[in-house]
Amino acid sequence: MPFSSLQARISRLPSPGRRLQLGVAVAVVTTQALIAMTGAIVRVTGSGLGCPTWPECFPGSMVPVEHPEYDTLNQWIEYGNRLFTGVVGIIAGAAMILAILHKPRDRRYLRLGIAMPVGVVVQAVLGGITVRLDLVWWSVAVHLLASTVMVWLATLFVHSVPRDGVPATPPAVNKTLATWLSVQTVLLVGILVTGTMVTGAGPHGGDPATPRLDIPVETLAHVHAAFLYTFLGSLVLLGFHLRGTTNPPWRRYQILLAVVLAQGTIGLVQFWTGVPEMLVSLHVLGAMSVIVATASLWCGVRDRDIATRKGDAGIVAKEPQTT
Repeated sequence: MPFSSLQARISRLPSPGRRLQLGVAVAVVTTQALIAMTGAIVRVTGSGLGCPTWPECFPGSMVPVEHPEYDTLNQWIEYGNRLFTGVVGIIAGAAMILAILHKPRDRRYLRLGIAMPVGVVVQAVLGGITVRLDLVWWSVAVHLLASTVMVWLATLFVHSVPRDGVPATPPAVNKTLATWLSVQTVLLVGILVTGTMVTGAGPHGGDPATPRLDIPVETLAHVHAAFLYTFLGSLVLLGFHLRGTTNPPWRRYQILLAVVLAQGTIGLVQFWTGVPEMLVSLHVLGAMSVIVATASLWCGVRDRDIATRKGDAGIVAKEPQTT
């Protein structure tokens, strides 16, 4: 079938409702965050090589099989994580289809929609490379950082779902806030990178035989904490600045502040108690929550700025009270 004919058929399909699009977009964020947490569960239970090859679980078998060298529970934990990746991919694919079907065409929404399944494929390939490299610490770090990027993009995707009756508007924000939020994002990247290094030097490598990063965990933990304290301090100062702006997104700011404080608390307790498995998994989920909250604040500031600039023209009459 010629591409032009396929495109014409797609254009005749009805545009999906905003509630459906928003629901699927939220599901994308949720599953992207959860796949990072299930990956942490694989790591802390020592199940990273429960399926020692990829894409098969064992040579000649896509599913776990009885094997004298591999614990059955570890096999199913790793295989369960792979199955969940399939769920993430299906939801991401549905999000892309809805973005394609939406009318009128919104380029930003469409680009982010296409990025969702593409990102899942990239994550799956990185996961396979990690297994084939026997979970060397830097490959695990790259795999986790890819998940953080996808959570950020998925959050932007949620906020890009077009509002009915509101024309698509390119992202915009005043220069001062843009600079400040860029600094916050750089600090967040520092937190995430140093966090993966702490993991690389720590006791939970995904397999007992996996070589660890040869740097003292305490040193890396202090560097990681320094990024967090700087991020928190900058966030507090940002709050004072927002007080002087028109219609600031206070609820999103307050959520981010609360999430960062909770994440910092979990990190400290985790460090003081010898890095217990459950807290490691919660800490990874907390990191995903910080990413979602930071990206949401980004989008909230942008949306408010658009509302302030265009509200007088009647394009944006009133901001939603849920932000």
